[in-house]
Amino acid sequence: MESFEFAKAVGIGMVEPAINLTKILLNLKQLPKKIIFIGSCGIYGNENLLKIYQSSLAFNYEISGIMGLSYTPIKINLPNVSQKTILINSSNFITNSAEISKKFKNLGFTAENMEAYSIKCVALKFGIEFESILCATNYCDENAHENFIQNYPQAKENITKYLKSKGII
Repeated sequence: MESFEFAKAVGIGMVEPAINLTKILLNLKQLPKKIIFIGSCGIYGNENLLKIYQSSLAFNYEISGIMGLSYTPIKINLPNVSQKTILINSSNFITNSAEISKKFKNLGFTAENMEAYSIKCVALKFGIEFESILCATNYCDENAHENFIQNYPQAKENITKYLKSKGII
């Protein structure tokens, strides 16, 4: 569903994008200086829907960690950031609990997108600058999926207009 004629689709979730982007990069004669990942995002808290959010900061922080049901040996160093800094969280799951969403917000996260962290990791491994440009389609609450479906067409239009206004496409 999230495809643009001016961008390469890499898949859904955390694994597919890592594999597919790696394949794309390995087949290029010259690596790009920057990878701009575009897509939609869910919002933790009461930020604006259908707004564009840009960030080069993406992390993988799982709901089970927030709930105290798991641990990881992976170091997750969240920066101490201002309210204006956008932290994107990625997981193979979409948050559909307002209560959990508040916990992510309290950690400093603004939004979630399933693929951003995966794309960032591949870009950094290849020494390529990373940025995500995402449009908020839903709040991370009980209505997340329905609101995503309803708002995605407008979000896609907003992303396209934004990229054109910045001369990216």
